[in-house]
Amino acid sequence: MSAPSAPPADPPLILVADDSQLEQRYVGRILEQSGWRVAFARNGEEALAAVARAEPALLLTDMNMPKMDGLTLVEEVRARFPRVPVVLMTGSGNDRVAVAALKAGAADYVAKQALAHDLVPVVERVLSAGQAEMRRYRVLQGMTRRSTQFVLENDPALVPPLVAQLREDLIEMGLCDVTGATRAGIALEEALLNAVYHGNLEVSSELRANGDEAFHALARERRYQLPYAPRRVRVTARFTPVSGTVVIADEGPGFDVSKLPDPTDPEFLERPSGRGVLLMRTFMDEVRYNATGNRVTLVKRRDRAGE
Repeated sequence: MSAPSAPPADPPLILVADDSQLEQRYVGRILEQSGWRVAFARNGEEALAAVARAEPALLLTDMNMPKMDGLTLVEEVRARFPRVPVVLMTGSGNDRVAVAALKAGAADYVAKQALAHDLVPVVERVLSAGQAEMRRYRVLQGMTRRSTQFVLENDPALVPPLVAQLREDLIEMGLCDVTGATRAGIALEEALLNAVYHGNLEVSSELRANGDEAFHALARERRYQLPYAPRRVRVTARFTPVSGTVVIADEGPGFDVSKLPDPTDPEFLERPSGRGVLLMRTFMDEVRYNATGNRVTLVKRRDRAGE
């Protein structure tokens, strides 16, 4: 006996935001002839409310609308509903607007004078990419463990992209939301920069007492000098649905962990070296150093809000 077939899925819903009823009818007819369901909003505020009620597969928006223009709408949707792709409809000569929209997070754009020819292919392309991303998201929901290892040169410019990757891992594993991942990312960035500057390059925070110039000048010199240049920062990250653990080890001489002051001491907050340790212990659930002080373990446990 064969298994029952799944009921046919509804066609994707496309929300069209345009204050012109004439434009709405024109665009709606093109989309409906291709088999998609269509809903309409007269401005950006109505569009945001509609997305909040029932997320569409795609938002197609005009640029010039009352109350909220298309570019602002792109930014708002990107911030509040990141899984909803936005396509901007632009008038002739609005290439700069299109570029600004893409930078703000739009998935694509189509010129109004070319809607009849270009709208359907653009929507098909964006929907296809969105469906692939949604399948990836569903796969990640079933992920039970992720482990990664990195070896970094003593280049501070490598820290932000690594932190971005670790933040993404925290979110994809469901350990925290975007805000929680941002806070954890700040702690991880401090720990990584400490490993580069204070660990491998042995640059003291005391140099910052009169500004950062001397501190960064010495760091730049030592990146190319022995014994500092060959040293590396090694990062091991392990993520499960329960917690994320990141171990950051440098190859410097370390420090006496027993002399590490209490970062909550008000006097310590005024010192150049106080901020990093304070942020690490504030934003992570656990911070542990090894006996020699050249390896730190940071633990982020699952937020209760994510349970």
